[in-house]
Parts: sequence; structure tokens; C-alpha cells
Amino acid sequence: QRKIQKFMILALLVILLLYKFNIQSVNYVLFVIIVCFSLQGGEHCYYHGKVHDIPKSYVALSTCHGLHGMFFDGNHTYMIEPGGENTTSVSKVDHYIKQSKYRLYQYCKIYVCHHVISRNPRSVADETKYIELMVINDHLMKHRLSIGQTNNYAKSVVNMADLYFKEQLNTRIVLVAMETWAADNRFNINDDPMVTLREFMKYRRDFIKEKCDSVHLFSGNRFHSNWGGASYMGGVCSLTKGGGVNEYGKTEEMAITLAQSLGQNIGIFSDKKRILNGECKCEDKWSGCIMDDVGFYLPKRFSDCNVEEYHDFLNSGGGACLFNKPSKLLDPPECGNGFVEAGEECDCGSPAECAREGENCCKKCMLTQGAKCSDGLCCKNCQLEFMGVLCREAVNDCDIPEMCTGNSSQVRALLRISHNTSYSKGIGIMFKCKTKDRQCKYLWGEKATSADKFCYEKLNIEGTEKGNCGRDRDTWIQCKKQDVHCGYLLCSNISPAPRLGELQGGLTSFSVAQHSASLDCSGGHVLIDGDTDLGYVEDGTACGTDRICFNHKCLPVQEFNFSTCPGTNERVICSGHGVCSNELRCVCDLGWAGEDCNSTSPLSYLLVRPTAKTSGMPNFHIC
Repeated sequence: QRKIQKFMILALLVILLLYKFNIQSVNYVLFVIIVCFSLQGGEHCYYHGKVHDIPKSYVALSTCHGLHGMFFDGNHTYMIEPGGENTTSVSKVDHYIKQSKYRLYQYCKIYVCHHVISRNPRSVADETKYIELMVINDHLMKHRLSIGQTNNYAKSVVNMADLYFKEQLNTRIVLVAMETWAADNRFNINDDPMVTLREFMKYRRDFIKEKCDSVHLFSGNRFHSNWGGASYMGGVCSLTKGGGVNEYGKTEEMAITLAQSLGQNIGIFSDKKRILNGECKCEDKWSGCIMDDVGFYLPKRFSDCNVEEYHDFLNSGGGACLFNKPSKLLDPPECGNGFVEAGEECDCGSPAECAREGENCCKKCMLTQGAKCSDGLCCKNCQLEFMGVLCREAVNDCDIPEMCTGNSSQVRALLRISHNTSYSKGIGIMFKCKTKDRQCKYLWGEKATSADKFCYEKLNIEGTEKGNCGRDRDTWIQCKKQDVHCGYLLCSNISPAPRLGELQGGLTSFSVAQHSASLDCSGGHVLIDGDTDLGYVEDGTACGTDRICFNHKCLPVQEFNFSTCPGTNERVICSGHGVCSNELRCVCDLGWAGEDCNSTSPLSYLLVRPTAKTSGMPNFHIC
């Protein structure tokens, strides 16, 4: 191996080690880690940090079965790995540091849009988000390695990907569950990653019971494709679309493909129009950016456009589940990982993270004297906010204003189902929040709007390329009169090219005359994976009173196996005095209380809004 002509001190920010060994000098931290893993084996062996005296550097290391990982010195990425593949004794392992020269695989992009919850645009970037990830290692992964090595390999991959997300997206990838198929694969692993992804999502829906935001398959198979895997765009939080598949490779390579696939899950799609206009250039010309199709070296960053796309996804209704802090992790409790676990009162994270927030309230995972909390939207100066303090306002009709309860620093992420309908967790339908207007903007740009209803009534009933309810081989299917609003997506003022996907054929532009006015009825068949056409109205979109689109048909909600919130005997949800949330509980209007919002409550009239402080005491508006 070529020697690296540079000496670097890896200053790992591992609060557990500093507390345990009382080491103050960073010069010994790397040595401490080696001692730590030789004593402890595979427990607590995943670390993040920085290269000493280089602020823009970062490090992700694992000490499980030898020292391996990566570090970036501000200019180059270096890989650390054990020298012997079959060596099991830590004391006999030689380690090598080498500059990375791995070429990346292209990554397949599959689209599905899920508008679930919106957040205050001012707080989306500031709030820490959490992707609760489950990893499944297929039998070929276990065949390449042992079960223990496979599990540690997967943890190392997640640890590296977590570093990228934490540094730039203020989002943690939290491994909450893992499954390794020791005997045989549970379904057929196809050489086509898209086929495997569809089968994997069926497996998830039918057999995986663990609570998680996204499930990813790590496969030892080599797909017969240019793609290194596949995932659903915007599918996070969805039971049927929240996942991806990734093929086996070196740890650092697979960490990038995992970052790419999870990036797509959270709505990062690399806007083609902006790229063509030169608005989304990657600053790193050599390595490229993480969501680029191809890079020469391992990329290290998301582009500014990618970060903006993620925030747009959150603001427009995606990622409701990302705002809830995980309550259970795969690995045993550990002080300093940023998660409050059994035996802890608080956990503000690494020393650097604690210095930013919570240091005065939390010491060694115990609350300081007089402190009631250390972090959260409802924690201020180590004290809980009063019940009724408005910590986040609703952004649109999908959202519910979030209030402090007075007994918790955390706020549960809630979204509105509807004033008068119900919700199906199985198919993820939320018809009040999905609109054709939003779909047009997402596909064709911010200036696009849904076409006039007359366009749908005129064109979709014809059964042509310009208007239909799907396709049966080479024949366009005519929409029935009641289904016209669930067929081809017709928009006005669309851009020449879609923001994502590939336009099949040309745009279908058509003008319809109505009352001496000319209506713009435009659309396009936009393909992602060869058979998924984005140019149709999404399932779950409203198509009439108490009716929703499903498989290009406008169906009454009664046909679905919905769960619902409590209400009156006349089936009035929340007694008409509140809204139903995604947790299937009523959020009552001011002045009402109870599980069904059927009781009056003078206390609930107190809506507390903090205002500017005067003389050291907060002022409040009482509504």
C-alpha cells in the first residue's frame, strides 16, 4: 500500500471513552479506541469525529473486528481497513490507510410522491430529524461473511451514511432493527433491482412488524444492471414505499449507495431543469456530490440544491415520521449517543453537541440540579414550557398546530386526517392532503397548476394519449364519467421538461374552448423505471365528496378498511369539535376536551403564546 505522507491525529468525539478512561489529550483517543474494542468486542464500536485542527474534516470509524472506516481531511478521503481478511485476532491485525479511488455505481431512481405532513419552514432546517432504519441482510450477504461479520458490516455502512446526513441535512440515520437470513432468502432475489424492490416491499408489508421509517435490503447479489440498487422517491414513512435495495460492495461504496437511496426516500431527486440551467452545480468537480449519477471518487457532500429539495419535501408535506425521536435502538443503551434510553434522564450527545444545546441541563446523561429537561421544542432554560404554549403553527390543511403539554419537552408530530373522514394506515391514503394542484407543481414546476375540471371531463373520457385512465398493452383505456378526475394528470402552465423522470414522447398540449375562454389542458407521460408513469393522478387524491382515487377509479371511502377517530353515534368524527390526527386521536378545538371532544373545558381556552420578554419575565397572550 502507498504510504500517506501526512500525519493526522483523529480526534474522535466519543463521550463514552472520555468518561470511561478520563482521557483529556486527543493524542491518545485513537489508542483508547483500540484498547476499547479489544476489551469490549463488538459493542459500542461506531464513532464519528474530526481530524485534529481541521474544522471541515470528518471521521467515521468502526472498531468491530478490526479498525476500519474513513476520514476526510478537507481535500481527500482516506480509507482505513484491516490488512488480513481472515484475521480474527485484534492483536495480529495490520491496518492500512489508503486514499480512496473507488468509482461509484449509478443508482436507480424510482418515484412515488407521498404528501403527509408539513412543517413550519422556519424550523424544518433547525430541527433534528431521525430516519428510523431497519436493515435486512439476505442469505448471500451471510454467505459472503459470517452472521456476526455481516451484522457488523451493516452497522459500519449505516454509521458512515449517518455521518453524511448528520453533517449536512441535520438528520440522523438510526438503526433500530436488523434481520439476517441465515438459512435461505425469504423471497426470490431477482437480478433486476427494480423487480427485487417491488418484491421486497411486499415482504415488508406482509411480514415485517418492527416500527421503522424505512427498510433497506443489503443483498450479496450482483444485479445484472448498471444500477447499484433501487429505492422509492419520497417513500419514507410509507409502509409500501418506504424502502430500497442495495447490492454488496466495499463498506464505503455501500455507504454511498445507502445515502443515495435514503436520499431518494426523503425526496431528494436532483431537479433536472435546474441542473440544465446551471443552478445546481456540485462544488466538488472531482468527487462529485452524493446524489450525482456517477462520481470518480467517493463523494462527500449533498449539493445545495439537494438540501433545498429535502427541505421542500418536508415543507410540502413529506416526512411526518422524521420528527419523532426514536425510543428504541438496536444496540444497548449508551450515554453520549444523543438518545434517552433506559437508565438515563437525558442525553445531549457528544461533547460538541452538548455544547450547542443541553450542556447546562444535562451532565453524564443525568439532569443537573433543578433541571426538568435538556432539549426539545417544549424545553426552555432547562424548564418545561407551560401547557398550551404553541411551539409550531400549522402550515397548511395537512398540518395540526402543535402545543406543549406541560409534562414533556418533546412534541409529537401530528397531521390532520380530515374533519369528516377516516384513515387507512395500510395504503397510506390521506385524501384531504393530496391535490392535483400539488402534483402538477411537483412534476412540472412551481408555476404549474391543475387544469380546469372541464379538461378532465372532456379529455379523459376519450381514451387517447391526451386523456385516459391508463393503458392495456397498446390500447388507451377510456375513463368512465365518474372516474375522469382519477386518470391522466392535466395541468396548466407546465414547463417544457419534467423536474424528474424521463418524458416519453412529447408533451400533450391541448386547448379547450369554454365560454369564449381557452383552457390549457397539458400533461405528459413521465417514466421512471420503465413502467411507472408519473403522469397520472395519485392514489388518495380527492375526487368528490367522501370519494378518493385508487387505481384510476373514484371510489367511496366506505369501500376501504379505514380506522377512524371516536365521535358521536351519528359518526361525526371528534363530535364536530376537533380534527382526527394520524395517531387516530382527536385534537380538540379550543374549549373542548375528551377523547371524542364532546366535553367542554374552560382550561382548554388558554392558548399560551410567548411574546417578547420584559423585566426577565415572559408575557403571554390569553385567548
